[in-house]
Amino acid sequence: MIPPQSVNAMRTPQTVLVTGATGLVGSVLTKQLVDAGADVRIFRRETSSLDLLGPYAERVDHAVGDVTRARSLHEAMREVDRVYHVAAKVSFAAGDRAAVRRVNAGGTANVVNAALEAGVDRLVHTSSIAALGRPPGPDRLIDETTEWQGLPHRSAYARSKRRAELEVHRGIAEGLDATIATPSLVFGVGGPAANTRRIVDAVRSGWLLAVPPGGTNVVDVRDVAMGLRAAMHEGDTGRRYLLGSENVSWKVLASTLAEAFGAPPPRYTVPPSLLKVGGALAEGIAAITRTQPVLARSTARTAARTDQYDNSRARAELGCTFRPFEETARHIADALSREVPGA
Repeated sequence: MIPPQSVNAMRTPQTVLVTGATGLVGSVLTKQLVDAGADVRIFRRETSSLDLLGPYAERVDHAVGDVTRARSLHEAMREVDRVYHVAAKVSFAAGDRAAVRRVNAGGTANVVNAALEAGVDRLVHTSSIAALGRPPGPDRLIDETTEWQGLPHRSAYARSKRRAELEVHRGIAEGLDATIATPSLVFGVGGPAANTRRIVDAVRSGWLLAVPPGGTNVVDVRDVAMGLRAAMHEGDTGRRYLLGSENVSWKVLASTLAEAFGAPPPRYTVPPSLLKVGGALAEGIAAITRTQPVLARSTARTAARTDQYDNSRARAELGCTFRPFEETARHIADALSREVPGA
């Protein structure tokens, strides 16, 4: 969350373009911008669902295209002052590696080029903690300065987001004013089977009996959207800002969600060795059935780690504050309890 006085300062009549506006983060960001009085244009694919935008879909201008198609981006950025680049492909499936690189790295290159050609005032790029380095010791905090190591086990998604950041820095070298926001694991209502909603649904159904042994950082999608807006107005050119709330274990994360839904918490912790075997088996089954794996090997490796993140820079330089995960879990549970079954 950001202090009211800072939110008022964000009110702007400028034309703003949001890529990825139909996804979890992009839809919440779009709603906040519209509510703040901004003239918003969203960039979306022709097949994108507008469900997460709801009635806000009628309050924005629509530019239809794809970040992998450069021409459609050039057309979308005409007469645009500021750009929030949120679009990305999140997948850890082996069969999606090429698409992940094409959308995340190649798509960002196209966004940067279009922004340079259009002469936009500023761009905020939405990265991920996956693009941050990993310290050798288990107890060291990870922040925006943690050096990247291109280790063999890093996922294609992590590498694509790292490459996307390099494209942003290339654009800065060519005259683009841009900054980078780096959210942790984002939780919100979202759509079924998308992103962290899969975790939420597994917990609320009561069938999640076991969790990985590691931990990560979590953040409320509403705070991410506010952080993106703060980065647009207060962030330094070329600087990263980690948008994250709490460092939690997977057991605490699942148990907090379970309590919010009144569901049974997980009873067991999966050993790292069994987790890795499960990831390999899941990928093998997915390859045969041509479906998304329930658990990818790269995800299994990450879930077995306990990574701790430091959000000091975003709090000090952007004025960000972040909701505790318990509040986020209650908000999600309340929202889903109001959904009409089968709607």
